[in-house]
Amino acid sequence: MANFKPGANPFDVPNTLFPQKDKPAETVQTGEPMRLPIEKLKPFSKHPFKAYDDEKLKGLSESIREHGVITPIFVRPIEDEKYEYEIISGHNRVQASRLAGLDEIPSTVKELDDEVATILMVDSNLEQRENILPSEKAFAYKYKLEAIKKQGSRKGITSTQVALKLQSNDVVGKEANESGDTVRRYIRLTHLNNQLLEKVDERKLAFIPAVELSYLSKKEQGLLVDVLTREENFGVPMKQASILKNMSQTKSLTFEQIDQIMTAKTSNTVSSFKVPYKKVQDFFPKTVTPREFEETIIEALAYYFEHQQDLDLDR
Repeated sequence: MANFKPGANPFDVPNTLFPQKDKPAETVQTGEPMRLPIEKLKPFSKHPFKAYDDEKLKGLSESIREHGVITPIFVRPIEDEKYEYEIISGHNRVQASRLAGLDEIPSTVKELDDEVATILMVDSNLEQRENILPSEKAFAYKYKLEAIKKQGSRKGITSTQVALKLQSNDVVGKEANESGDTVRRYIRLTHLNNQLLEKVDERKLAFIPAVELSYLSKKEQGLLVDVLTREENFGVPMKQASILKNMSQTKSLTFEQIDQIMTAKTSNTVSSFKVPYKKVQDFFPKTVTPREFEETIIEALAYYFEHQQDLDLDR
């Protein structure tokens, strides 16, 4: 899939880029925007992005009431008893227009198969939204990865599922300016239960430990939530998260085991730790920023703990 240039219309794609399933590419409609009844618009079936909060939606509604909808929404025709079109991009504009008392909204219509529609829905939201939550990224990457894999399977891109999965991870990551491993970690978050995922969004549960905890069964995650709720602290250290993950893969964890691990007193614990830059400066360019330095160290530690067993075997 091609990269979209900043400022470019992510929906202005050549027909040959995303050929339609069981349908010639030239049948894709790319006409001028038309006004569609809001009541005939259906939200996208797999839409992981949350709606604007009341205050932001109200502000958008007031702007639309005064100036109208400046940028048309993007939809595709569907077969449905109640609706005629599915929204690809513009869910908040639709809701704000409804709040402003409008019955119609300017829309660009294009026929798309499920995979292309999903990819464009994800790309447009990632490009246009600010302050995207970890849970939103997690499901967005998951849906896009599934769509790319389905496209690849139909086109016979690769003969093995493993190669296709690796290739797809890299594609999703490259277009989001993130590594394939980072994409994979985000997708792991979709295995968390709602309570833990919510704490990740609230920044009360750190990203990397949350990835480790995603390997626990849903039952074990529920028990962990009970322990953390009792302690009124959802901060799970990386060490405890890795211990829980490794123990869970051997045998199902009990409440008592989880409680013991999370409440164990550890000696020689420090509240803060800093890596002296002089000791690692040879690994970084002189132009590295503090944020890039910190993120690289965290990525390296995450890789180490994730592959610690393999590294020990290689010694």
